[in-house]
Amino acid sequence: MSRAREIERLVERGLVPAARAADLERVASRWSVALTREVADAIDPGDPRDPLALQLVPSTDELAPLSDELADPIGDLAHQPLPGIVHRYPDRVLLLPTHACAVYCRFCFRRERVGPGAEALTADELGRALDYVAADPRIWEVILSGGDPLVLSPRRLAEIVQRLERIPHVQVIRIHTRVPTLDPGRVTDELVAALSARKAVWVVLHVNHARELELGAREACARLLRAGIPLLAQTVLLAGVNDAPAVLEALFRALVAMRVKPYYLHHLDRAPGTARFRTSLGAGRELMRGLRGRVSGLCQPTYVLDLPGGAGKVPVGPSYLGECVDGARELRDSQGKTHLWLEREDDSP
Repeated sequence: MSRAREIERLVERGLVPAARAADLERVASRWSVALTREVADAIDPGDPRDPLALQLVPSTDELAPLSDELADPIGDLAHQPLPGIVHRYPDRVLLLPTHACAVYCRFCFRRERVGPGAEALTADELGRALDYVAADPRIWEVILSGGDPLVLSPRRLAEIVQRLERIPHVQVIRIHTRVPTLDPGRVTDELVAALSARKAVWVVLHVNHARELELGAREACARLLRAGIPLLAQTVLLAGVNDAPAVLEALFRALVAMRVKPYYLHHLDRAPGTARFRTSLGAGRELMRGLRGRVSGLCQPTYVLDLPGGAGKVPVGPSYLGECVDGARELRDSQGKTHLWLEREDDSP
């Protein structure tokens, strides 16, 4: 479907005014636009703060990138030894078999490289990428990302999983996806069977608001869980979407009740045209501090920042450890009250 047609569909559904169509076609000509039927039906066109629309409906704000934004904000390309592989950490690699997604998030850090018709691995390139994994015994974990690997056919997914399963040193296969939340009809029995392996297969959901769990995600996740596939979730902190304690609390509680463990809360990467979603690190730290006293430890993700240039993720959450004075360490609880912890030198022989 042409990018102009995608904007026409949004106009037809009342999700954007016709007067803005020409400007939004300029956005779509730069960055991909796509919504699934489930998402489009769930958006309230009368609510300008609808969290699904904010994440997925294009905005002319995207046409005003800032000087500190980067086409490759986390340095994928600096760690790409061959097409389809990003090798940033010694024991794990990203395998990117496709650059297509079911939906295109307006804050995506790979937005310069994903979309319909974007570069995807040929059969030969995929073979070379898997050979690279097989040749490096340090690689313990392979992370399928992209794009969204679950838009691949079950046959292609099964081929990749089976090839990885035959590599002795690969012990964990991790799959990052928006499909179970925003395109849940793809999670068929055939797709679940394609992920079956004797080795550990983990699925990490990308989900940013509890509204995303109302489109069929519970059934899709239950299908994966019944097959013995453990589920994690990662969330991007987005101004106007989820930068409030009650919103994150509702999301993380709902996920844990579905047997999905919140894993990471990501500080927003500085991809082009995404400034409207920015929060400060200080605001993120205060959100995490507020959650500490509100929800179970099962609902606590690690707040992380992916450093520009490819240095990797670092935790940036609040510290509860204060100064040490006369052998006593100050500790602050979730309400901000200070307590003393007496530290002693190790006097063992």
